[in-house]
Amino acid sequence: MGTGRPWRGVLVAITTPFRADLSVDFDKLQEHVRWLAAEGCHGVAPCASMGEYRALSDDERAAVVRATVQAAPSGCAVVPGVGGYGSRQARRWAEQAAEAGAHGVLARPPDGPAARAADVVAHYREVAAVGLPVVVHNDPYDSRLDLTPDLLATVAEIDGIVAVKEVTGDVRRLHRLRDLCPHVDVLVGADDVVLELVLCGATGWVATLPNALPRQAVRLYELCVARDLGRALPLYAELHPILGWASRPEAVQAVKLAMECAGRFGGRCRPPRGPLSGTAADRVRRDVLRALGATSDPASGAGPG
Repeated sequence: MGTGRPWRGVLVAITTPFRADLSVDFDKLQEHVRWLAAEGCHGVAPCASMGEYRALSDDERAAVVRATVQAAPSGCAVVPGVGGYGSRQARRWAEQAAEAGAHGVLARPPDGPAARAADVVAHYREVAAVGLPVVVHNDPYDSRLDLTPDLLATVAEIDGIVAVKEVTGDVRRLHRLRDLCPHVDVLVGADDVVLELVLCGATGWVATLPNALPRQAVRLYELCVARDLGRALPLYAELHPILGWASRPEAVQAVKLAMECAGRFGGRCRPPRGPLSGTAADRVRRDVLRALGATSDPASGAGPG
């Protein structure tokens, strides 16, 4: 995969590590990027929703992208999120990503009030004009705007639109998108439908689970790509409880706690995100322990991280 088509393979939507005083810990950020690449992940996406981009200052956000590009080894793609209130802001973040040396961008619709279809198309035209490959990020639960297959087909006519990260979890959308715009890749955007979507033709996974369990996640993805259901299904069943946390409102807190449970640094979230409740935290811990115990055949390389 690598940087030839940077949106393909397992692209990790990375968290932003904060120190005790809630300042960005760039050393831990860069160590995390290098570790994910060493564990087999194909790329990283900083400053997406999982990276708490709305809670970062402009200077911090730019510095996170630069630090990520600097840390990513050869072959590890960097595709930053460029979400912004409007098209001018999103284009500016795309320009900053290009200046930093990123390989593409992950672009949401405008963060402001729900835009009209024509406004959405104009928005993506602005972002694509920067010249980096653009992955459209469709998450109607977070953005208040659903990029339907018909609307995405119009957006996909813009030069530079290469893929869509589909978060709805509706497998039927993949088939509709492939029919309407076959030149655009469909990427898994919800961890807990990765097997279904990859088997049906998704060419990448913008994932959150690998922040904590990269080897298990990459192994699952590879088995799905190989259509090896005999091995993929049992592993998927063991990982599915923790995969499901990515689709919950507490996804960022859950992923950071999962990282801690797996022996990594997760750390705190910035307000207004607070810690998980005791019940939810206990559930995450149980789900991570179950995932850590997931094994496949000895040659797979999977198993406790």
